[in-house]
Amino acid sequence: MHEIQESGEMYLETILVLSKKIANVRSIDVAHYMNYSKPSVSRGVGILKDDGYVTVDEGGFLHLTEAGLAIAEKIYERHQVLSKFFESIGISEETASKDACRIEHVISDETFDAMKTFMQEHNL
Repeated sequence: MHEIQESGEMYLETILVLSKKIANVRSIDVAHYMNYSKPSVSRGVGILKDDGYVTVDEGGFLHLTEAGLAIAEKIYERHQVLSKFFESIGISEETASKDACRIEHVISDETFDAMKTFMQEHNL
């Protein structure tokens, strides 16, 4: 397994989010959700498959492996917490979500954990 790139994290998070909404997620669903081209998503999913983060069944449906799910849940949690934090300090929902999407991939575990603890302590 290679170290996962930010784009890979975004694909995994998108597959997780879509799987909460629809039963069977395909590459085209990811492409539509992310507003990416189908070839770009196919390439990204191929890399994730080769690295053991995603499987693709005979119907073309995407499934997160245990390793893929762990990364997707980590990034999704970061997105949720960061968005909520930004909204709590007066940032619009749209801007909070966009900023969270950028930051979720680069924030250190130490900073994120401190932010999460702060929010819990202040009931945010």
